[in-house]
Amino acid sequence: MNAHVGKDRHVIDFTEQAERVVVLTRQGCHLCDEAIAQVAAVCAETGQAYGVVDVDSDPELQRRYTDQVPVTFVDGAQHDFWRVDPVRLRAALMRGH
Repeated sequence: MNAHVGKDRHVIDFTEQAERVVVLTRQGCHLCDEAIAQVAAVCAETGQAYGVVDVDSDPELQRRYTDQVPVTFVDGAQHDFWRVDPVRLRAALMRGH
């Protein structure tokens, strides 16, 4: 997985990630498990796909986001960290890309 940080430092190009929603996680993170469950539920409702990326798999992601995991991205832009607000996520997905 390659991640390219955008000029505004909040947009990530997840090369090879076709999903609109990406969750940065790490092993042993209970908040990550909760975030993935929330994302999975909202994506199931809206018909969207999501992907999960281990923050420790990429040095740049680890450097930038290690203290914010889990981090949720929608359409490449950082959306939430630590917790997922399902109402806010649903609204972002309904706006389209």
